[in-house]
Amino acid sequence: MTIVVTTPTGHVGSRVVRLLLQAGVRPRVLVRDPARLDPATRDLVDVRTGDMTDTAFVREATAGARTVFWVDPTPHTGTDPNAASERTATGLVDAARAGDVARVVLLSSVGAELRGGAGHIDALGRIEESLDATGADTLHLRCGYFFSNLLLSLDDLARGVLTTQFRPERPMAWVDPRDIGDVVAARLLAEDWKGRVVQGVHGPEDLSFVQVAEILTGVLGRPVRVEAVGDDDVRAALGSAGLPPGAVEAIAGMAASTRDLTPEQPRDVLTTTPTTLAAWAYARLRPMLDEAKGGEAAA
Repeated sequence: MTIVVTTPTGHVGSRVVRLLLQAGVRPRVLVRDPARLDPATRDLVDVRTGDMTDTAFVREATAGARTVFWVDPTPHTGTDPNAASERTATGLVDAARAGDVARVVLLSSVGAELRGGAGHIDALGRIEESLDATGADTLHLRCGYFFSNLLLSLDDLARGVLTTQFRPERPMAWVDPRDIGDVVAARLLAEDWKGRVVQGVHGPEDLSFVQVAEILTGVLGRPVRVEAVGDDDVRAALGSAGLPPGAVEAIAGMAASTRDLTPEQPRDVLTTTPTTLAAWAYARLRPMLDEAKGGEAAA
């Protein structure tokens, strides 16, 4: 069984690699810089070094694989992130169409089902369609909002502010990336799913940003309040930061178009994962904020 894992140093990919190793599988990992791999696992995996935007590299690196776990590595900040994401997936799509890859597990997102108008999420929808057309067995994991997105707001949270473009009072799916990794590993190891499968990964419960702020207040031991920002304000701020128009819409469009979305996959035993936001925040967010606070005091 040959399993390929892309972005093996990311929040999800690193978890997938560890679980596959523990299951007795030596995964083939695609990396730009092998030095970023966990030293404890580096000698236990089959490393293929190259750029995922290089179609020839992806074709060669995935050839003969039973299953590929594909995570789009495209940053939101490019000139045309959606087009870049689709180009990057071309090597995988070609390999699946040629029969060089039997199965693909795609890290997709809630909102990909809209098939348009959802910023950079639209690229995942188009990658879903491209993979579906290859004839390979495909599994699209439509994930909720990552807990780890909060790590991008450390400065604001240190000031007790949780800024959001979403509706503060409306619950939405929040999920721990490690739990996504658990689902991915289980699906990669399972041999009995066929055809086109779509599965939601929604975390333990839907939470509004108001509820998230209340949870973080308890975890951090200091008040955290929600500050809502409008779509135009977000676009203006991104533009002022020097981002090109394509990047501005790729970022702002994700929340603008999904804030009222009910995911296509309902919350049930298949879509619900166990780790709570409070548990994740105690383990990951609080130590990082404490470290940042300690660094400021030392300075």
